[in-house]
Amino acid sequence: MSQNLQPDPSVIGTVSTPPFAVLPDPAHLFGVRARRLRTYAAVSPLKPYLDFVAGLIEAQQAIVPALPPVEPPDPEHLERARAFEMPALDRAATLLDDTLEATLDQLFDAAAGVAMPEEAAAALTRVRRADGAERAQMVRDVLAHDLPVERLAEHVYIASALQVHFARLAATLDAKKLVPVGDGVCPACGGPPVASLIVEWPNAHGNRFCACSLCSTLWNYVRIRCCACGTTKGIGYQEIDGSPGTVKAETCDECRTYVKVMYQNKDVTIEPVADDIGTLGLDLMMRQGPYRRAAFNPFLLGY
Repeated sequence: MSQNLQPDPSVIGTVSTPPFAVLPDPAHLFGVRARRLRTYAAVSPLKPYLDFVAGLIEAQQAIVPALPPVEPPDPEHLERARAFEMPALDRAATLLDDTLEATLDQLFDAAAGVAMPEEAAAALTRVRRADGAERAQMVRDVLAHDLPVERLAEHVYIASALQVHFARLAATLDAKKLVPVGDGVCPACGGPPVASLIVEWPNAHGNRFCACSLCSTLWNYVRIRCCACGTTKGIGYQEIDGSPGTVKAETCDECRTYVKVMYQNKDVTIEPVADDIGTLGLDLMMRQGPYRRAAFNPFLLGY
């Protein structure tokens, strides 16, 4: 059978336009993340810790189906946020309501089945026994990134529940109505990036997206530009010798910070939170230099 292939004149001269934002899918988000981290754990000298975090992320995934529905933001609030270029979800107005309480309780219950060191188990016991006022304060601490050093372990569990809660909230939004709200700021929830991704999607060839550390929303961001301060001056890249080149530290000489950039176009299995944890060695190397880490990851609070 002969084939007569003709070009489609309707697509000649068109340029693919990447979406500004891509919302998370809570039904699969944490399962994908946990599997990726298990891959790192299998070959890492940090296997015990990575397995613990992977177990905690699996607990996040396990509780999603049975959680009560989240209440979407009020349409008037969303329009006001859009008009004033503010995040769609107001972190400062987050309350310890029944849905968030249920998320905390179910996450703590599921985490109790994860193999963990004695210190982590003791912290889980303390946070499970905390009263409403204490939990509410820890929620505020996590959302403000104001974490007391002596209670970091307890806050990891709170942060894990908040990741689930905000991913579910972000999933109720309309991605097409999100707008840029500032450098290094998630347009959905106002969170900082955990890393950025270079992607190779059908409508986004080689584009970069920042990945929110809280709600897991992705937002389009210019390449070779600091994710922390927005400058395009003095941007550099560092990596561990002999690494595959899929994760690098993007450094900024203006604000003296770095955020990892991950080349998902070279490895489609990259997951920003998991790969940030799995490449801890890069952070340890960067500690020896003049740049401080600008990204946030609740699972790396002790490092």
